[in-house]
Amino acid sequence: QLQLVESGGGLVQPGGSLRLSCAASGFTLDDYAIGWFRRAPGKEREGVSCIRSSDGISDGSTYYKDSVKGRFTISRDNAKNTVYLQMNSLKPEDTADYYCAAVSATARPMCVQTDYEYWGLGTQVTVSS
Repeated sequence: QLQLVESGGGLVQPGGSLRLSCAASGFTLDDYAIGWFRRAPGKEREGVSCIRSSDGISDGSTYYKDSVKGRFTISRDNAKNTVYLQMNSLKPEDTADYYCAAVSATARPMCVQTDYEYWGLGTQVTVSS
């Protein structure tokens, strides 16, 4: 019953923006760390941005892959049980399937896929002119 469903992907031109959403069900979002990962064609899945719980277990800190710093913003709306990835100034190299993932906040995960337990099925982002 624990489920993550991504949405918001699509085709955008370089310099454009997208806002990805990850709707969570079956668990309380703020009890979990949430990560956004992506897999480009022919490449391994990599961590893009992660956010820790702010419910007292963790400090709500965020992590961003160096190549997306200043362009992407991760956030959560606990009332809606949804996490977001706002992506601005998109570049062709951002093209990938994007996945959200979750793991209990008590795991204190790094932003690497091996630290995350629950996964959505992904949403495709294509940045092309």
